[in-house]
Amino acid sequence: MLGGFRDSFKVPDLRRRIVTTVLLLAVYRIGCYVPSPGIDGRALASFFEHIPNTLLGLADLFSGGALGNATIFALGIMPYISVSIILELLTAIVPYFDNLRRSGMEGRRKLTQITRFGTVGLCVFQGLAISMWLENPAHFNELVIVPNPGWLFRFITVITLTTGTMFLMWLGEQITDKGIGNGISLIITASIISRMPIAFHKVIQLTAAGEMHFISVLVMIALLFLVVAFAIIINESERRIPVQYAKRVVGRKVYGGQTTYLPIKLNQGGVIPLIFAISILTFPATFLTVSTNRVLQKIASLLTPTGGVGMLLYTILIIFFCYFYASMIFNPDNVADDLKKYGGFIQGIRPGKSTAAYLEKILNRLTLPGALMLTSIAILPYIMMHIDKRIPYSVASLFGGAGVLIVVSVLLETLRQVESHLLVRHYQGFLKKAKR
Repeated sequence: MLGGFRDSFKVPDLRRRIVTTVLLLAVYRIGCYVPSPGIDGRALASFFEHIPNTLLGLADLFSGGALGNATIFALGIMPYISVSIILELLTAIVPYFDNLRRSGMEGRRKLTQITRFGTVGLCVFQGLAISMWLENPAHFNELVIVPNPGWLFRFITVITLTTGTMFLMWLGEQITDKGIGNGISLIITASIISRMPIAFHKVIQLTAAGEMHFISVLVMIALLFLVVAFAIIINESERRIPVQYAKRVVGRKVYGGQTTYLPIKLNQGGVIPLIFAISILTFPATFLTVSTNRVLQKIASLLTPTGGVGMLLYTILIIFFCYFYASMIFNPDNVADDLKKYGGFIQGIRPGKSTAAYLEKILNRLTLPGALMLTSIAILPYIMMHIDKRIPYSVASLFGGAGVLIVVSVLLETLRQVESHLLVRHYQGFLKKAKR
């Protein structure tokens, strides 16, 4: 591991990409401390300290504390992800979007443009809802968050928050193009990691105050290692299906006649189902909390995963998106057609429809345990909070949940990106399987 880290700075192109990624993430973290005008950030931060277990508290975790401090990145990157979810669903339903996805570079460019415009529209809506929510002291136990409310404040807030999210979207694209790996995922990971020192400090405070027993802390630390191990298993496990290729004579050369394997991952979507489920849950919170209507506020509280209804809904969404994304990434019909086209076949299975049905059966069998394992880790913090109500989400999220899964998954993917650069230049990589 240390050797791979040292070698990564010996490759000029890789060194440049690493430095670029670090600098761009530093720009993001600096922006998380730039306050949005017209808001009493201290008063809002004190309010968020009392609602860590709500959907707004969860949204604050994924914005790296920017929402709770009312900074220019308060909306985070979640509006972009929410629009991406809607387009992914439309791609599977509406033929127009499916044709765009299949029409090559030009179609993908148009889908990207639609996603950007949709993100702007959603940011305007959410920014207006948040500004109206901040103006009303009734939402904050009569605590004044906005000293000078009015349409001027709303306009400035909408422009500031929308610009902040669009800048984050551009920042993520720059990290993807000029840095390492998926920029959007790295931004979310940086947000989660930035909250971990605060959570560790909270654990120390609770232990010193006697609200959390030292043995409980040791058990939770052991649980953290188990969760990380299971997260790695979920990301790395795959079933390898042996595939044989028939011999073909082209001119004087013989092609094929070899045996290889077709890998099917236990969890095709990685942490994307988790991110999608969180986006779906946190989206209503931005406008349900604006209203002073008790019925709407009750609905918002039911959506919180700390309760039974919210946890059940969270579980259903994760499992649904696991199957949805598995079908998007691995299409048995297309794989079967490709195998048949190049003379490949699975021993004992006829090429064509029989192969597609066989692959679909295996995919469904693998997706179910993968989705259940992913869901179990995702709801673990809420189960811990249900057992001991004194544990806040910021502490429980250290030992499981979406945050740990996202961090582990993104770091593994980043290591693969770095390793690919190293192996091309004959350097030893980070992961053990690179030694083979």
